[in-house]
Amino acid sequence: MFIDEAEIHVRGGDGGDGCVSFHREKYRPLGGPDGGDGGRGGSVILRASDSVNTLVEFTRRTHFRAGRGGNGSSNNRHGGDGKDLVIDVPVGTQVRDGEGRLLADLSRPGQEVVVARGGRGGRGNASFATPARRAPDFAEKGEKGEERRIRLELKLLADVGVVGLPNAGKSTLISRVSAARPKVADYPFTTLEPALGTVRLDEERSFVIADLPGLIRGAHEGRGLGLRFLRHVERTAVLLHLVDVSAAALEPPGRALEAVLEELEAYSPRLLRRPQLLAANKMDVVHEPFLEEARAEAERRKWKFFPISAVTGQGVVELMRFLGGLVEEYRGRGEYPESEERVVYTFDPRREKGFRVVREEGYYRVLGESVEGLVRRLDLEKPQALAYVQSRLRRMGVEEELLRQGAREGDAVVIGDYVFDFLPET
Repeated sequence: MFIDEAEIHVRGGDGGDGCVSFHREKYRPLGGPDGGDGGRGGSVILRASDSVNTLVEFTRRTHFRAGRGGNGSSNNRHGGDGKDLVIDVPVGTQVRDGEGRLLADLSRPGQEVVVARGGRGGRGNASFATPARRAPDFAEKGEKGEERRIRLELKLLADVGVVGLPNAGKSTLISRVSAARPKVADYPFTTLEPALGTVRLDEERSFVIADLPGLIRGAHEGRGLGLRFLRHVERTAVLLHLVDVSAAALEPPGRALEAVLEELEAYSPRLLRRPQLLAANKMDVVHEPFLEEARAEAERRKWKFFPISAVTGQGVVELMRFLGGLVEEYRGRGEYPESEERVVYTFDPRREKGFRVVREEGYYRVLGESVEGLVRRLDLEKPQALAYVQSRLRRMGVEEELLRQGAREGDAVVIGDYVFDFLPET
């Protein structure tokens, strides 16, 4: 079974908590704070790998979590970092967030993207010691790891994509020129999944050819399984159009070719800028008027034309050699067909480092990861920790912004899950 879509839940490891500890040693009174920092949590990383061909593994397991960071301890011992979780996915996998935005396009072996970062380790009380605060009795909690659902979409990576209406003979051609064995029968819509095959021209030269299942009119709008298959066409460097020139053809070659081209252009006009050629299949049972119509269509578009029979092998060797030359030329240019969307290889939802103040009915709310993380990581029941948070918020400009928006002494200020009375420094 070919699986080209999957949805998984990923979570980075939580950061370890910082330690509250004071050095105790004989003959050394007032040894001072020595609580170590917590370790960072591990991250969930997706890596493109040639050893994986489908996303079927993600139908069996859908939840992934990286390792937790260790807690800090006394004598300034830091907790160990959590272990990253590296998940191998097929080359050609696109990673999207819950809203469908592209996070990464893993189109090369070894490419990686972090999809859930581990939480930062909390600082121990030794990190908060200052000349004015020599014995801090508080430490930071470790941050929670990022948690999210992501969607994986696989786009086949093939040098040559074979396209055409259903029953044009694509699967038969693939089975003749490679070791792939797609299901073949004498009725439309036999193929429900793409098939990849390797064509060996000689000991040193080969290329990958993909049988892309039959398109129908309206495929670019999602009719049938069109969108799933059009997605794979984006990756191919060369497009081989296959038309049926037998008397039993579903449509005359001209109409069949036009239907496929219309769907490709509606999906992505860039597809039509790829090298293209036309093969007239089923020469063993050829209908001469259809053959001449197909030849005329190729000449009109200035495409190379090949009459072949996937069943008997007529003309197939010549076609494969020509395709091999096109592929070598494209490889020599160092080009690679990419998706329409901009490729992104970084993801950091914590990029919002500032803050903003929103005035709501009866209170003011301060939003932003920097301020919310600050109050979340500390035990505000401890007076020293509360004083530290107030001092940091003041230096960050939160108090100034509250005053600018009209906050007065005693007004309620909400940050995260905490409600504070606004007491501006006089």
